[in-house]
Amino acid sequence: MKELDLQGTISILNSIMEFELAGVVRYTHYSLMVTGPNRIPIVGFFKAQATESLLHAQQAGEILTGLEGHPTLRVAPMEETFKHSVFDILQETLNHEKTALNLYKSLLETVEDASVYLEEYARTMIGQEELHGMEVRKMLRDFSPVEA
Repeated sequence: MKELDLQGTISILNSIMEFELAGVVRYTHYSLMVTGPNRIPIVGFFKAQATESLLHAQQAGEILTGLEGHPTLRVAPMEETFKHSVFDILQETLNHEKTALNLYKSLLETVEDASVYLEEYARTMIGQEELHGMEVRKMLRDFSPVEA
């Protein structure tokens, strides 16, 4: 096994925390902006995503402090596009999930062969983010260019 890059791992975990906390804000905002006949199930989806993002931020923070790191108080920057159609919101969601996926992949690359626990954590989170991406792509399938 190689030696764990402690500072690199802590840095990535802080980035994950910042990004997941931004997800709480983003998904809460989206849940408030959805309109139309499918509003209720979509609002439920975004509220669940916000809750899950908070849980993910807390998990990253617990690992970070377990490694004697200091959790950030920052939230990753978010752009307000002022586009609130369900299609636009789902497209932004897909982009958010892709970035999260890349953060967890970066964590995996950093901890691979240095910590079984951190590898498993990263792999689990990668799986969850891939699943989220699939779900959002499924939600986007029924939109025709005219509706978008």
